[in-house]
Amino acid sequence: MAVREVLRYPNPVLKREARPLGSDESELALRVGQDLVDTMRSFPRCVGIAAPQLGELVRMIVVDVTDHPKATACHGELVLVNPRVVASSGSVVAREGCLSIPDLTANVRRATEVTVEAVDPEGRERSIDTEGFEARCLLHEIDHLDGILFLDRVDSLATDVFRRKSYG
Repeated sequence: MAVREVLRYPNPVLKREARPLGSDESELALRVGQDLVDTMRSFPRCVGIAAPQLGELVRMIVVDVTDHPKATACHGELVLVNPRVVASSGSVVAREGCLSIPDLTANVRRATEVTVEAVDPEGRERSIDTEGFEARCLLHEIDHLDGILFLDRVDSLATDVFRRKSYG
């Protein structure tokens, strides 16, 4: 498929809620899913991306924390349609960044354990129980589907937001 341009804040699409994909939209799910994977892979160290970041207002995300040093749980490459958090527990603050806000990182509080239900692009049901960094990544990408950016979740814009020092 294709590596696509990633929308950057303040593009208004990033603040809009994405629509669910219907079971009759498998061609769209397969195309968007492949574009998400291709685009994510084109950015070194990128561990996730959501369809709205490509200008597609549909509920799809990709997450892959394989080989990431912070990952304590890993389900490999996850291409998820209509993901939803059905359970969460714990809480920890950690640093996050985003392709749509490339010059900043921030301290964000997120659940430490989550269960996410979704379907894959072929329509098979998925349930993912995970924790730690993979849970954080899933929550970050699902937020994109609701028009929420990581900066919306910081406690203090004055003390919890930082200029990115390196992109490597």
